[in-house]
Amino acid sequence: MTTIVVVKKDREIAIASDALVTFGETRLPHGYEVNEKIFQVGDAYIGLAGSTAHFAVLADALRGMGDDSRFGSRVQVFGTFQKLHQVLKEKYFLNTKEEDSDPYESSQITAVIASPAGIFGVYSYREVFSFDRFWGIGSGRNFALGAMYSAYERAGSAKRIAELGVKAGCEFDKSSALPVRVFSLATGEPAPEQQGQNP
Repeated sequence: MTTIVVVKKDREIAIASDALVTFGETRLPHGYEVNEKIFQVGDAYIGLAGSTAHFAVLADALRGMGDDSRFGSRVQVFGTFQKLHQVLKEKYFLNTKEEDSDPYESSQITAVIASPAGIFGVYSYREVFSFDRFWGIGSGRNFALGAMYSAYERAGSAKRIAELGVKAGCEFDKSSALPVRVFSLATGEPAPEQQGQNP
């Protein structure tokens, strides 16, 4: 699986991942291929956990949606993934079935998003969550969450906290491995001293 995290602290947002890809019991370490689990769409970064088939498909589909790929709020992310679901079915032959009792078609997606508007998590039925501080996905997420919780107040930057989270996942999760890949960006929020002031 993987360890992927998003962190928001002060006016910085970071997203980070490990570099290991697995095919069943076979490991494909970073030395064999550039295993990018995070890709950019506009000014947002998206990290994916799950099937390796998703990496190329989602990057291609979201970029192909143009202005319909919007990540400026939880509502916009939901709308984007609603439209994406239809594209995945029609153009990429998505298998939407998980369990017979599922209430909706599944998009088969587990993702985190870092955009200037904030950090978000997206799950199979297009559930979208917005997070204030940090979150993680993949098999190493619990180790990452513990490390980020412990470091959040002490570590100086969102980027550093994200790196620590992924390193913890790589240390203890058998399906995650170094190196850490990390991207950071500034939030779109005004600085605290500017909030509430008229331009």
